[in-house]
Amino acid sequence: MKLVLAEYPESRDRSIEVEKRYLPPDTEISYAVVDEGNMESYYAALEEADAVLTGFAPLDETAIDRMKHCRIISVQATGWNFVADAYAAKKGIAVCAVGEYCTQEVADHTMALMLGVCRLIPYHMRRVNRDHVWEIESLKDRKVQRFGAKTLGIVGFGKIGRAVAVRARAFGMKVIAHDPYISEETAKIQGVELVSIDRILEEADVISIHMNLTSENENYFNKEKFDKMKRQPYIINMARGAMINEEDLADALDRQVVSGAGLDVLYSESPELGTSKLINRENVIITPHCGFYSDDAIEACERISVQNITYYMKGEKEKVFKIVNGI
Repeated sequence: MKLVLAEYPESRDRSIEVEKRYLPPDTEISYAVVDEGNMESYYAALEEADAVLTGFAPLDETAIDRMKHCRIISVQATGWNFVADAYAAKKGIAVCAVGEYCTQEVADHTMALMLGVCRLIPYHMRRVNRDHVWEIESLKDRKVQRFGAKTLGIVGFGKIGRAVAVRARAFGMKVIAHDPYISEETAKIQGVELVSIDRILEEADVISIHMNLTSENENYFNKEKFDKMKRQPYIINMARGAMINEEDLADALDRQVVSGAGLDVLYSESPELGTSKLINRENVIITPHCGFYSDDAIEACERISVQNITYYMKGEKEKVFKIVNGI
């Protein structure tokens, strides 16, 4: 079997010892590295693959057209928006993802960002570390509310959204959620009221985003939605950066329509941080798409994504964790 790892340049030299452990010993491994200045080299490197493994490197229709023998694309993540899965199905190529490997880590990171922005941690760090000032008088001019008195609105109430709800309720927060694909009964089991998106925008003090990215929800949070927010909420995004229009978020922060933001993802997976309007704000915490990370989670992700390939190539489709395009 010829396995091609589709990678960005920064991940090309990562260790793949876990992956090798779960592959057949005769597997031939090569790389296709994204080069935005020469995408032809990337596409050419995919041509002879029997299977492709990708974390975030895009596999669009052009890439899929170049695959002469590929039977499966395995995504080393829970989301697969960067893979043309419907087109792959037309070509007879299965696309599979890791259904779950980091729910607890992402939920923990969500709460860390939430607490960080709501408790003004970046402000205090600047005052202590840079200004060498030890005081709290300035807090009288800032919005500081009891965390447990806040209403959390969760947008996307899948596994991660539910795990966040458990943690938030332990802090005493009231939790409401919006998800058109979840039943009211499922939400009630979690002690959560399922509401419209407008209710979220009107009532939430904190809005936490946990949707899968689709063509319908790209730029979902934009000026129109920010202007409907009644309580100057904090925005937490642990899903995909493309769900937020970053220009509109920066504007909402400037106008104090939004009090702050905790972002583990930005619109680009290789952002130009030097020109971002969201950088260097004391009411914004940005982390580099690391919310999923723990030693345990990484091992599970690497192992499951490769096991998916092995099972599929052996004809054991029932053992594949999650085939997302029905092939």
